[in-house]
Parts: sequence; structure tokens; C-alpha cells
Amino acid sequence: MKIKQRCEWAEKGTALEQAYHDHEWGRPVYDDRIWFEFLTLEGAQAGLSWSTILNKREGYREAFDGFDYRKIAQYSEAKQLELKANPAIVRNSLKIKSTVTNAVAFIEIQKEFTSFNDYIWQFVGAQPIINHWHSAAEVPVITAESDALSKDLKQRGFKFVGSTICYALMQATGMVNDHTTDCFCYKKIKGETP
Repeated sequence: MKIKQRCEWAEKGTALEQAYHDHEWGRPVYDDRIWFEFLTLEGAQAGLSWSTILNKREGYREAFDGFDYRKIAQYSEAKQLELKANPAIVRNSLKIKSTVTNAVAFIEIQKEFTSFNDYIWQFVGAQPIINHWHSAAEVPVITAESDALSKDLKQRGFKFVGSTICYALMQATGMVNDHTTDCFCYKKIKGETP
């Protein structure tokens, strides 16, 4: 039986990280609720490992009303204090507040562009960028596209959206295919058979 070759970070990761790699990471996202979930989780990761966030993902879903950005935009100071006491999420006041701030800004983008999805895909010309990395060492942490996205999101009032966070968001949501060429997901995501 042929063993699946994964990207190096997933190969060395936990079973949860491997499942995330195999079924989500790098697959294009088109749903606004999922966009808000990834935007929130990537911002929460700042200064932490992705495995920490994956382990708290269900806690985030429960604490933040299934990432319903319309509800989150209405969170009061009291609700934010309640969240700060919740061990199922990262208990950082700035990150919690940024989720509320980002929900408000997210809705404003929807008003302007019809959907957040329509807005964000314009940063890659509405098509995933297919990279051809042979090793993890070649994969960048920022690009001109992530710089542009970060700058625009910040101008629109978003928090925790530096270029590195934006590039991680782009990788996670399939705006770029950064699976290494030896990974079974690389061809699968391109629509070819592995």
C-alpha cells in the first residue's frame, strides 16, 4: 500500500494537524462564514502555534456563536469580559476585542462588495496562485499579495492582520496552493489525480 506523502509540517504534526492538512489547508474557500472563522483563528494564532489554535477550534466555535459575525459585531463589553474567562479560547483581551472589531469591518466590506468572498479573491485575480515549492524552506511567509491585503484590511479597521497573518490566511483558504510538490494534496488541489 502506497503511503501518502504530506507537507513536512503536517508529516511531523499531530493527528489533528494531519487531518486539517489533508482535508482543509489549501482548499479554496468561498463562504463568508468560513472566511470569518479563518480570519479569527489566524489572528488568534499570533505569537502561538497553529496546533494550539486547532486544539481550541471547537472552543472558538462554541464561544463565538459558530463564527456568526453579525452576532459577534454586537458583543458588549460584558460579553467580551465573559469570553476572557473562557479557557476554551485564547484569553487575550486584544484578540477578543479584535474579533468584535473585525466582525464590524467584515460587515462593512460585505455592504461594499456584496460579499467578503468577492472582496478577498480580488487580491489574487480571482484565481488561486499555484506555487511549485519542492521543500518547506522555499515557502515564503509574506508576499506582495499578502502585503497588499494586509494594508487594505488595516485601512478598513481590521486588527491582527499583519502581512504574515494574511499570508497564513491565504495559504489556509486556498488563495495560494503552498503544498510542496511531493505532497499528495498538491496535485489533488490542482484538480489532478495524485
